[in-house]
Amino acid sequence: METLLLDSEAVHANADMTELVPAIEDAFAAYRHGNAQMPAKSYIDLPQYNGDFRSMPAYLDAGDWDAAGVKWVNVHPDNEDRYDLPTVMGTMIYSDPETAFPLAILDGTELTMKRTGAAAAVATDHLAVEDATTLGIVGAGVQSYTQLEAIGAVRPIEEVVVSDVDEEAVAAFVEAFEGEFDVHAGSIEEAASCDVLSTVTPVRDPVVPRDAIGDHTHVNAMGADAEGKHELADGILTDAKLVIDDYDQTTHSGEINVPFAEGTLDDEDIDASVGEIVVGDEDGRTSGDGLTVFDSTGLAIQDVAAAHVVFEHADERDNGTEFDLLGVA
Repeated sequence: METLLLDSEAVHANADMTELVPAIEDAFAAYRHGNAQMPAKSYIDLPQYNGDFRSMPAYLDAGDWDAAGVKWVNVHPDNEDRYDLPTVMGTMIYSDPETAFPLAILDGTELTMKRTGAAAAVATDHLAVEDATTLGIVGAGVQSYTQLEAIGAVRPIEEVVVSDVDEEAVAAFVEAFEGEFDVHAGSIEEAASCDVLSTVTPVRDPVVPRDAIGDHTHVNAMGADAEGKHELADGILTDAKLVIDDYDQTTHSGEINVPFAEGTLDDEDIDASVGEIVVGDEDGRTSGDGLTVFDSTGLAIQDVAAAHVVFEHADERDNGTEFDLLGVA
């Protein structure tokens, strides 16, 4: 038996959103039903290098399949300028739960982008209006691409408004999708008035004002992944039907972490977790709902579910490179 090495191109080629979105939904359901193990993310802080490492292990049993793995990821903000390397790099080890054999080693950076988009799509499917045709995106970085790819798989998106201070990034995004959608640059206010809004920025001061949001807009707040980050005006969060992915992570480092720490929000303001909605314990969008928000921090169970989909397809298609990692072949 050999281990499959899957680089970013192989991950991209085998992460079909039509299968990835249901797999991420299965992961949320397994977590809600108690059929997943996901220890807290652990950190190794390296101030001497202005960076850190994070380990994210998980196991989940989705009923028809189970899977285990761990993602090792860093954040080194100086990398690009000093070493011509990405700020964030990830490596995923995907293992057979029964034998512990390492089935695959995957590029965790591409995997993260794909599963993050898929998580937004799961929330959008349950919380956005059924006939949503417009999507606003604030932040034109790499994550913006998978937001459109994934959300376009669950709603009939026609028009896309993208907003970013980096005009070159906006132009690149428009060029990438102009043949598939009516996509154009716009202001934050124009993006926020769409049926669905995804925010994918690293800001610490909110950039989306309350009065810009449409009456029935669904917001995927995807950018906050560390204490102090905050993209949406507090009024959006207090007025919305508020759905989270995980209580501990969102209150510590998600979109709600700042207003939680300041006392603007408390437990009573959280309406449901996405897992509760997926399994039917809580309602998704109802006829009486207006503004809805999904606070996503990204969970290790999502990485494992995404790795499962990618590995199964890559194995079927003979993609990737096989090698005898353990010397047992």
